[in-house]
Amino acid sequence: MITKTMRIIPAIDIIEGKCVRLSKGDYNTKKIYNENPLEVAKEFEAHGIEYLHLVDLDGAKSKHIVNHKVLEQIASRTSLKIDFGGGLKTDDDLRIAFESGANQITGGSIAVKDPSIFTSWLQKFGTDKIILGADANNEKIAVSGWQEESDKELIPFIQEYQKEGITYVICTDISKDGMLQGPSFELYHRILSQADNLKLIASGGISTFDELPKLAELGCEGTIIGKAIYENRISLKQLEEYILSKA
Repeated sequence: MITKTMRIIPAIDIIEGKCVRLSKGDYNTKKIYNENPLEVAKEFEAHGIEYLHLVDLDGAKSKHIVNHKVLEQIASRTSLKIDFGGGLKTDDDLRIAFESGANQITGGSIAVKDPSIFTSWLQKFGTDKIILGADANNEKIAVSGWQEESDKELIPFIQEYQKEGITYVICTDISKDGMLQGPSFELYHRILSQADNLKLIASGGISTFDELPKLAELGCEGTIIGKAIYENRISLKQLEEYILSKA
């Protein structure tokens, strides 16, 4: 029996304007699933999905926003509420993202490398608009499209930003990402038990529909699903029924 409501947030990762997936963030594992991300987004919307996690992988590599035209296209031609991330480093990047239709933006590397800028975004745009991207390998925060590991410990990192007002956190266990071996239930349980009033969005490793109620029971506010959808491990029909059952 599922008692908690959890947002279902499919992911679209963009390289050169195309919908792709990587494994463990490795660009050499790129697999193209669709040349047209808008088609994919419309398919999500047709199945009752309201949210989208859109990642600019070119942006993550080049350290500034690149695929904002894809964001603009999806935002203007669907009603999906989009959180957008990948390479956002400056106020100008954020301006472009929000003007292109993002509802929220995710900052990961910037929160590690330039906390003063990230903190200023919380003040300028409000905590509802800014998501902390806490992506970790062996519970150490990873940055620059996961190409580098920092010395920051995951849970203290989240707690520090909670003091600055952060409420939304996307946590990806990189070792699980794209591997279809199940998410890090134990890690999410520990985060939620040590960080009060957190809207934790689980990401990485989702492989079967049965994992979703477990994440909801843990208290995750949302979950991002990528490869499991593209590899037909979880059908959009199943997600549609889950969303309807919570309505």
